[in-house]
This record gives sequence, structure tokens and C-alpha cells, in this order.
Amino acid sequence: MPILDIEIVAPDGPIESSLTAALADAAGAVLDTELDRTWVRVRELAAAQYAEDGGGPPAGVRSVFVSVLVARIPAPTLLREQVRRLIDEIATICDRPAENVHVLFLPGAAGRMAFGGRLVEAP
Repeated sequence: MPILDIEIVAPDGPIESSLTAALADAAGAVLDTELDRTWVRVRELAAAQYAEDGGGPPAGVRSVFVSVLVARIPAPTLLREQVRRLIDEIATICDRPAENVHVLFLPGAAGRMAFGGRLVEAP
């Protein structure tokens, strides 16, 4: 049930469904989910709507922000591996340097999120 919200700062053009599908497929592979169980929402963030303190970002830096919601946060070793792989895949698909891709794993959703009227049960 992973849900990824991805914001791309100043994309190179309109966000196409093929980009969104590629991100969903990559996330599903990295997070090792069954088909049709990884959901991705992609949004454009205009360059004028993004800033860094101190006058940044430097010229040419266009970040990608990713929030990941899963039922349960994996063990630290697996989490580190998944974060690294997600960053590499998203950077490649979005044609951005890996250092410009930022991933946030949200607290586990088990026991606090429902799908189709059924609560995702906590362990």
C-alpha cells in the first residue's frame, strides 16, 4: 500500500503520464510490493514557489521532494537500502542529480489509515 507524493521543482516540460507510470513502477520494485499496490501522485512545483535560505537554490538546481507512506517502516538496514534505491531511480527517471532528490518516510500508517472502508491493521 505504499503511497508516494512526488513534487518536481520546475520540470522540463509538462508532467506526462509515462513519467508518473515509470515512477510508480520503480517505487513498486524498490519497495517490493504486489502489482497495483503502489500509488504515486506527482505534482509540479514552479520554480517561483521554491526557495532556499541564503538566496538559493544555486543556478540549475531543481529539487525533487518525495514523501513515502507505508503501513510499517522497515528495519533500519532495509530502510537505508530502499532510500538509496528510491533516490537513484527517481533521479534517473526525472533526469536530476541524486543529490537533488529528497525522500521523507512518514510514520507507519498501520492502525491509522483505511482503504475501501477497512483499516490497515497494526501488527
